[in-house]
Amino acid sequence: MAFTADDRIAVTELISMHGHLIDGGELERLEELFTTDVVYDISDFGFGEVQGLAPIRAAALALGEGNPVGHHVTNIVLTETADDHACAISKGIGIMADGTCGSVTYEDVITRGDLGWRISHRKVLARRTPMNAG
Repeated sequence: MAFTADDRIAVTELISMHGHLIDGGELERLEELFTTDVVYDISDFGFGEVQGLAPIRAAALALGEGNPVGHHVTNIVLTETADDHACAISKGIGIMADGTCGSVTYEDVITRGDLGWRISHRKVLARRTPMNAG
């Protein structure tokens, strides 16, 4: 089945929904975003890879007040890789409770399954220097 305009809309909305659910503390709804065996790679923050919905919930709860109060996603670019898989890159802005903010790049693999499109692999890369300057 070809990657249609409807698929592009569904995947874009899926990526956008992440901030709404996480910021709302609706961790019981992670299955609406991710496959059950999702790999969430936060190695760039020193936390390694987290696999599965329950460990992601536990990690978010353990971080507690260290979580951003706002996850904002922008600049979503989709690339079809196969009929039931797509890749996406997007930019994320995290706003902390004290007003500080940070920028990340999300690299996602999105998979179409029985429940529709879900993120099966997410790599979060911190943006620490302008234009990747060293």
